[in-house]
Amino acid sequence: MPALARRAAVRLGMPWGVSLTIRILAVNVIAIALLAGSLFYIDSYRRELLDERYRLAKAEAEITADALVHANARETRALIARIGTEQKLRLRLFNAKGALVADSFALAPASYRLIDPASEPWLQDAARVLDQAMDNVVGAELIPDYHDPADASARAWPEIATALATRRTEINHQAAPDRTPVIIAATPVGTNGSALLITRNARDITENVRMARQTLAFVVGGAFAVSIFLSLFLARTIVEPLRKLVRAAVRVRLGRDRSVIVPRLPDRRDEIGLLARAISDMSGALSQRIDAVESFAADVAHELKNPLTSLRSALESLERVEQPDLRAQLIGIAKDDVRRLDFLISEIADASRIDAQLSRTTFEPVDMARLVHALVGERDQRGVNGSSVIAIAYQEGDDLVVPGDAPRLERVLQNLIDNAVSFSKEGGAIEVTLAREGKRVVIAVADHGPGVPEGARERIFERFHSLRPAREEFGKHSGLGLGIARTIAEAHFGTLVTTDRTDGAPGARFVLSLPAWQG
Repeated sequence: MPALARRAAVRLGMPWGVSLTIRILAVNVIAIALLAGSLFYIDSYRRELLDERYRLAKAEAEITADALVHANARETRALIARIGTEQKLRLRLFNAKGALVADSFALAPASYRLIDPASEPWLQDAARVLDQAMDNVVGAELIPDYHDPADASARAWPEIATALATRRTEINHQAAPDRTPVIIAATPVGTNGSALLITRNARDITENVRMARQTLAFVVGGAFAVSIFLSLFLARTIVEPLRKLVRAAVRVRLGRDRSVIVPRLPDRRDEIGLLARAISDMSGALSQRIDAVESFAADVAHELKNPLTSLRSALESLERVEQPDLRAQLIGIAKDDVRRLDFLISEIADASRIDAQLSRTTFEPVDMARLVHALVGERDQRGVNGSSVIAIAYQEGDDLVVPGDAPRLERVLQNLIDNAVSFSKEGGAIEVTLAREGKRVVIAVADHGPGVPEGARERIFERFHSLRPAREEFGKHSGLGLGIARTIAEAHFGTLVTTDRTDGAPGARFVLSLPAWQG
């Protein structure tokens, strides 16, 4: 991760050691590790094989012992040789004094041999090392090594002593030099103190366990490789786009490059693509808002500079003027400039905080017909309509209720009527019409003035843009009224536009469209 994005991650409280890539790998590796837990099942499988061989050895020893009870010396040797050869066993018969009476390996060719590890290829050495490592992992018990004792008597076999003492078959197993199990079974023969000892090198148990472990190792190894590959692929498809977004977001936050383009990832149709496009749109909106704030600040400075310059000029001239009439004129100019500054500052303050105030406002149902009647009546009482006559028209019974903030909606209508009054001729009529159009409530304010040129119909809503009549008193309007009105309309999920009058007569028509109350 680049240093810039890493510093951003640290500031957000995300430890560098726990990235999404590592988390994805960890989750998938843990799943494979759980699969590797099957090794414990394989150790259980080995114990089951040994238990089965224990039962087989017990049956073989007891059946052979029963057969030897009724056999003479010659039959005994023949039986021991045949069973040893056919069953791949080594049978030893001891008399009551513990002396070796018969040995199948002496009576017939050896049916098995213990392999010397030194004679085997290195692959077998590696297999034994893996077996030992696996036994250590699963906690297998330590098996003693098997050696043919130098003492040929029964005293060399503790299994025989136990079998004779308990009168039951005793079974044990030890590890051959090549670490394969040697099954040992001792059982009494008759009641005269004789004993039979059987040994078998169960190499197939080790081979079966190794085969199972090898198969599992291939499965786990293959699954691990596939999991790592898929994890890295998944991490790349998730983490890399996120890192690009982080780097772009950090550059936007630092503000070092105003031309930063947040990648939109148009090829991604998943949640990351949606996130990228949302962040890109948010960044664009933020840039527009920053540009608007900077432009607004510059416009504010420009608008305040004009009356301040006039005020300073009037005050500086006042010190040098002696004529009472001229001094009174300069004082009047200074007062007008102060009033204009006060009006501008009030309008600027209102325009600056209107977004923040509306974002915290809870909208309530507002009856627009009642609001218009109240506003027009209040204006008539104050006499601010001049010689203009305001007419209100709407269809009785229409539901003209909208969700909103009543004082702010009144401000929109106030600004629109002020604008219409200022452009109306002496005694001109101003029509305010209200109508329900589907799910919208439409309020239109029309005058009989010169109208708005088509090329200026969007610019008049820009802050400090003013297209005023020539007769209007200087400083009476700030150029913010229509901009504030549109801001309030959009905050109410509405629109505010200007059009020609519907009857074709000269004049402007401002149309405010708001969503109807869905109560």
